[in-house]
Amino acid sequence: MSLEDIKARIEAAEGKAGRALGSVQLIAVSKVQPNERVEAVLQEGHRCFGENRVQEAAGKWPDFAKQFSGLDLHLIGPLQTNKARQAMELFDVIHSVDRPKLAKTLARLAQEIGNCPDLFIQVNTGAEEQKAGILPQDTDAFIAECRALDLPVQGLMCIPPVEEPAVEHFALLAEMADRNGLDGLSMGMSSDFEEAIAMGATHVRVGSAIFGARAYAQG
Repeated sequence: MSLEDIKARIEAAEGKAGRALGSVQLIAVSKVQPNERVEAVLQEGHRCFGENRVQEAAGKWPDFAKQFSGLDLHLIGPLQTNKARQAMELFDVIHSVDRPKLAKTLARLAQEIGNCPDLFIQVNTGAEEQKAGILPQDTDAFIAECRALDLPVQGLMCIPPVEEPAVEHFALLAEMADRNGLDGLSMGMSSDFEEAIAMGATHVRVGSAIFGARAYAQG
């Protein structure tokens, strides 16, 4: 499936939901993708990309930035506090703020650096032990804590459990965001982004449907 196919499906989902065209931002998830595939999407004019790991992004995007202007880079994977400074220098948006220690580190670095990427708080809507994210019952308090630190929280992010209907988790995330006066909803991936748009997603994260199957290293 092509980039244009995905964009057309996003526009159709926006229209079906009665939303303005262009109200949903497509994050092309380029993690573990060969550079030639990423460059092909860049050549098509797309500029918004998502990466899971700071180290991988650091080895890829500075070179692309010399060739392509207007890049908008999003960190969508977990962030270790010892990589926070590097992440803040690389990314325009961080979607995985998921614990008080990280929030405090970002706030301290924002004071030192003088600016901060836009932030999304990751919510573990399924309360899965193996998954990062603030638990739903702790989300309101964590949002308040981040705001008290003057962090630029734009919205909430979730990755629903694979064995449960995603729409239920999208609805929960939307309700929490609305309750806290947040407009941003980072939710929906290749298999369910149209459902996410129907529930109010402002950012959808699509990788394999654009780039093809990921080329994980063998070993």
